[in-house]
Amino acid sequence: MTTMRVVIMFLLAVIALPAQRPPNVVLMLSDDQGTVDIDVFGAHDLHTPNLNRLASEGTRFTQFYVGAPVCSPSRASILTGRYPQRAGVPNNIPPGGVGMPAAQVTMAEVFKSAGYKTAIVGKWHLGSAGADGPISQGFDYFYGHMRGCIDNYSHFFYWRGPNEHDLWRNTREVYEDGTHFSDLMVREATEFIDDNRDQPFFLYLPFNIPHYPLQGKAKWRTYYRDMDSPRKHYAALVSTLDEQAGKVITKINDLGLRENTLIVFLSDHGHSTEERTMFGGGSAGPYRGAKFSLLEGGIRVPAIVSLPGVIPQDEERSQFATALDWMPTITEIAGIDPPSVPIDGKSLMGVINDPNAPSPHTVFHWQRGDQWAVRDGDWKLVVNGLDTNRDPLEGDDKVFLSDLDYDSSETRSLAKERPEIVKRLTELHQQWVAGLE
Repeated sequence: MTTMRVVIMFLLAVIALPAQRPPNVVLMLSDDQGTVDIDVFGAHDLHTPNLNRLASEGTRFTQFYVGAPVCSPSRASILTGRYPQRAGVPNNIPPGGVGMPAAQVTMAEVFKSAGYKTAIVGKWHLGSAGADGPISQGFDYFYGHMRGCIDNYSHFFYWRGPNEHDLWRNTREVYEDGTHFSDLMVREATEFIDDNRDQPFFLYLPFNIPHYPLQGKAKWRTYYRDMDSPRKHYAALVSTLDEQAGKVITKINDLGLRENTLIVFLSDHGHSTEERTMFGGGSAGPYRGAKFSLLEGGIRVPAIVSLPGVIPQDEERSQFATALDWMPTITEIAGIDPPSVPIDGKSLMGVINDPNAPSPHTVFHWQRGDQWAVRDGDWKLVVNGLDTNRDPLEGDDKVFLSDLDYDSSETRSLAKERPEIVKRLTELHQQWVAGLE
């Protein structure tokens, strides 16, 4: 056989090889889950074997932040890679309120334009059905609820009148009374994965738990029956979440898709201390603050990313990273173009691949009403902050400066001792606010 013929046959064989299929993406989001509330993140009183396993199969972040300490703006920033203010959702969207502007470019739109099938199964909380719903934001399929929370069995929104049923398939209201919403989520998610096993898919899976109402599955209520309240009620929901996330991952494994499926897991913000959650149950561990607060416990969350052969396994990263970074990180992993509009997130691949790489962020900002915060390196300034139980910080602590390298628990303000740092960070934030206009 001549050399030329060998070369030709080799080239023909290469041409005949199927192109590498882009990775599937499953973005899992928990709701009101505390900073440390997974066993592998430090909550050893919680049974979370599936999330522990996901962490062992990937990389976990111990200094990971969301864009806001409440649901709607945090979710908007995740899906767009933009600060909530730039995403058009600076605050929680009230029932029936105007949602995220349709002009915003979401992760679903980016993946859909790249040929992916896209779906959201779970909690939307970015606007009501129709023009402001998921179908107008790049999702081919939607099953879930529009408002901030529902009863898990009746699927009614009870927490602000009038009571209203809130369960949808695309733009059509559906009724499935008596079935725990997390079971419905698993059914819909696994059916979507099954139906799209032969093409790349993007599945956004925003669970509505452990957000109130604290309705964990019966087996988990029994499991935690000897734990003190309200921790036991919250714990039952965390383990329900873990079990249901595990069922989705098992489906991916059973179909032989795990080696080509990127899975991301994070919480939308810190745990709740509201009356409806019995004034607690969740934990921020050593960190001060909770839901609604710009102290660490309100915005620092557990986060995991996993893709066999691409993401390092059973490793930890302590660099500062944010939920806004998932848009550029996931698109880079998938090999598709990020959105053409400017985004604020930055790819985390440098950090994921190198535990000694610097954070892609030097300065980051948060704003919720008159409460705001800015971080520059390890310096963090919180102004008009709220404590763990939503009590306003008063007196000198209304301007609270921390060096997180030495005091990540934000126990004592350094504002009086380092006024030059306060001045510099204040000016940085004022410039940022001016740039939003």
